[in-house]
Amino acid sequence: MTKNEIRATLRQRQPAGSPVEASCVVSRLKENSRFQQAHTLFIYSALPDEIPTLPLMDELLNKGKTVVLPCVTGSNTMELRHYTGRHDLQTGAFGIMEPIGQPFTDYEQVDVAIVPGMAFDKKGHRLGRGKGYYDRFLPLLSNAYKIGICYPSRLLDYIPSDEHDIIMDEVIS
Repeated sequence: MTKNEIRATLRQRQPAGSPVEASCVVSRLKENSRFQQAHTLFIYSALPDEIPTLPLMDELLNKGKTVVLPCVTGSNTMELRHYTGRHDLQTGAFGIMEPIGQPFTDYEQVDVAIVPGMAFDKKGHRLGRGKGYYDRFLPLLSNAYKIGICYPSRLLDYIPSDEHDIIMDEVIS
């Protein structure tokens, strides 16, 4: 199957997973030593078919961690902004909640990147939504350990990959 065929198949499967499954994935993420030791974390604001992250973002803030989220700035670009709480989120591109806080540009300080995807495979290949935002942006986070998270039903045996696709260091499902 091509990437577009996989996307179409996944879009027909609703829901992607249950709240219990999401909770289990987040618990496994919290047990991850790299995640625990990180000071600055890149994370995403979830779409309905992704593992919810808002409670996790708040928890990280309460622990004194620096939390940064992507914000779409153009047809093929995004930047990072500080997340300081739910009060600084607004609906942005593609209906995704984005922070309106200060831009974050010290990319080398990002220890861990929590990355969404429509699906991942067991080798760390990611199936995004087809726009390439993350594949263009993740190379800027040169020191970040990349963890893809997804519902168990979205961990596939194989996802075709292209030369420009960024492979995750680890996938938790």
